[in-house]
Formats: sequence, C-alpha cells, structure tokens
Amino acid sequence: MRFVLRDAEKIICAVIFLAMTALGFVNVVVRYATNYSLASSEELLTNGFLLLTIFGAAVAARTGDHLAVTLVYDLVPTPLRKLILIVSSVLAVLLLALSAWFCWQLTANQMASGIRSYALQIPAWYYSAGLPFGFALIILRYAQHAMDSWRDMENKTENGDQAHV
Repeated sequence: MRFVLRDAEKIICAVIFLAMTALGFVNVVVRYATNYSLASSEELLTNGFLLLTIFGAAVAARTGDHLAVTLVYDLVPTPLRKLILIVSSVLAVLLLALSAWFCWQLTANQMASGIRSYALQIPAWYYSAGLPFGFALIILRYAQHAMDSWRDMENKTENGDQAHV
C-alpha cells in the first residue's frame, strides 16, 4: 500500500500511457486493414495526453525536475536560499491551487451545461474530472520536494557545509 501512495502518479501515468499505446496501435491496425479509422481514438488520445501531462508534472514535482533558473539561488548564502525556497514554493502552490480551482470550475460548468464530447458523445466532464485532482497531486508532491530541500539545507548548515543544495 505504501508503494501505491508513494508512487500514485507514476502508476497513473503508466496506465494512461499503456492504454494510449494500445489504442493507437489498434487504430493503426484497423486503418490499414479496413481503410477506416476509429473516430473516437483522436478524442481519447488527446485527452489522454492532457492527463498524462498533468500527472507527469506531479512526477517531476516530486523529484524537483521541473525547469528552473537557479543562477541567483546558487550564488546566495543558505539563509537567502531558504527565503527564495519559501517564496518560490508559496508562489508555485498558489499557481497550482488556482489551476486546480479553474479546472474544478471547468468541470462544474461542463456538468451544468450538459456538453458532450464530439466523437463519443459522452459527457465532456468525464475528461476534465481528473484535472483538479492532478493539480492537487502536483501541489502535494511539490510541497514534499520543498520540505526535502529545506531539510537538506538544514542538514548542510548543521554540518557546517555551505556547498550547493
């Protein structure tokens, strides 16, 4: 169970990617065998890419692999690094929380309006429902990484090491 909680976004990404690969393969086989394609595959693959991107961002947030400009951060002493870490973390969490809220509003709007997808004619909110939870997971993973970075700075300060974090 710990594995599932620790690596939830990796599992979700693997399942989505596997399903997208299988769907794309089946679509290619059907297209070459019958000269027809599965019309719904484009809709499913497009929304799969969206979910894969969001949950992949959670993987990157946990490991600190997002694009970052650290020129100033690397040049300042540890106390200023701590301040930069706090400010950047608060701003990142605020941006992600707003993204989650807007995605929640999108989903609620789609539910209220009854809009349907263009190919499968299913409620469009089915595709949007995972987005707010994906952004919430990014917030959680980003906060975990920020706390780990803080602890690393604390440990290096206690050991008298002023090397880069």
